[in-house]
Amino acid sequence: MPRPNLVLFMPDQLRADAVGCFGSPVAHTPVLDELAARGTRFDDAWSQHSVCGPSRVSIMTGWYPHVHGHRTLVNLLEAWEPNLLAMLREAGYHVAIAGNRGDVFAPGVTEASSDFCGYLVQPTEHRLRFTSPYEEGMGHRMHRAMYFGSPGDDVVIDLDEAVTRTAERWLAEAAPEDQPWVLWMPLIFPHPPFTVEDPWFSMHDRSAMPTPIPRSARPGKPGFMDGLAEIYGWDELTPDDFAEIAATYHGMVSRVDSQLGRIVEAVDRIGATDNTVFAHFTDHGEYLGDYGLVEKWPSGLDPSLLRNPLVLSGGPVPEGRVVSAPVEMTDLLPTLLEWAEYEPQYTHFGKSLVPVMNDPSTPHRPYACAEGGFRPSDSHLLERPGPGIYEPKGRLQREHPELVGHATVLRTPTHAYVHRAEETDELYDRTADPDEITNRIDDPAMADVAADLKARMFEWLVDTSDVIGWDKHPRFPEVPHGYR
Repeated sequence: MPRPNLVLFMPDQLRADAVGCFGSPVAHTPVLDELAARGTRFDDAWSQHSVCGPSRVSIMTGWYPHVHGHRTLVNLLEAWEPNLLAMLREAGYHVAIAGNRGDVFAPGVTEASSDFCGYLVQPTEHRLRFTSPYEEGMGHRMHRAMYFGSPGDDVVIDLDEAVTRTAERWLAEAAPEDQPWVLWMPLIFPHPPFTVEDPWFSMHDRSAMPTPIPRSARPGKPGFMDGLAEIYGWDELTPDDFAEIAATYHGMVSRVDSQLGRIVEAVDRIGATDNTVFAHFTDHGEYLGDYGLVEKWPSGLDPSLLRNPLVLSGGPVPEGRVVSAPVEMTDLLPTLLEWAEYEPQYTHFGKSLVPVMNDPSTPHRPYACAEGGFRPSDSHLLERPGPGIYEPKGRLQREHPELVGHATVLRTPTHAYVHRAEETDELYDRTADPDEITNRIDDPAMADVAADLKARMFEWLVDTSDVIGWDKHPRFPEVPHGYR
């Protein structure tokens, strides 16, 4: 079989449990559900960070954020660092990036890693969805909850629609026939603000939305939850408010699913279906009312933020498989490179998913890890959003850096252990408490479990603390002597 084409379809901030095939009783995601049915779904897949840039860099490198300090939105992949797209290009793939997602690569790296990048169809309404309908601005509770409602029922050619139309046109006009290709589609939806046009805005019954984890469950959780709720006034939000937000979010997810369907059809129109892998994944999730919160937080490590709706389908992917073992998004890189018949020439921490897809009983990982947050001394590097819905969030981080301190989580199939440098550690029984609500770190009956997981976390951190470059330097290079 020839090396498969690759469609990397990547929504932003998509909770796994907002997708039908991952257990949502209210989602309308028929395209992804069908891809999962004729491919492989990963039920215990985990992102390595709960914020866009660091998570995307981990996916592109197979590195954890701590390996090279990629822990902020502005410390991006440099030209000398490895990245998945550049390696696929070196392997002989034609690399296309639909749109221009600027929160992964440092200046110049996008151009060096792709054969095409940008828009063939320009966005014309990309600011519309960032325009709040509330005249009171930050004074209105729904504005402060990042809810902007519906812009109407006209087709909105925003960034995602422009990306989708660009991808359709690229596939029809420019997808090569004489070499394998990779198409990366980094979308914005369903990232807040919560807004989508009809028919998706009205698609979901507000009264049918799942009940989020209540704000009363915050005791035992990290302090940023109370801090966010206070600075945004989210404790004023009612159950109906959260249902409205959730229904709109699910509409955004359904819009993404419909755009995925158009790409599936576009690939089929050029006769490439049989030899194209569709990889569906996100960078991180969304609180969506859990604990009385929306959005995300750099040291938030809850399942709603880190569980990833990873689906692989088509080409060499086994059909009808479900992998329940823990996997990490670092594992995507070696998987795709294996299909590309390319051996990476550097140390990374991903493990190919091919063996566990072929036989789900094959051991893969005993646990999955993720991390976030900063040292207090990093406060000068924290986000400084301009005026708008993210300004309070950035201000809270700078004024209370202890609320965004270093944090690391290790998840086995049965337990989750969270170490927080500035706050109390956490321990969860994932079997009895899959949403990881009740912190049992002080439960004497769990002391041995906590000690074991903490020791394993220490071993993981030591083992992944750095990478050695594979290029060897002469120990005694010739040096011209004299004044310079």
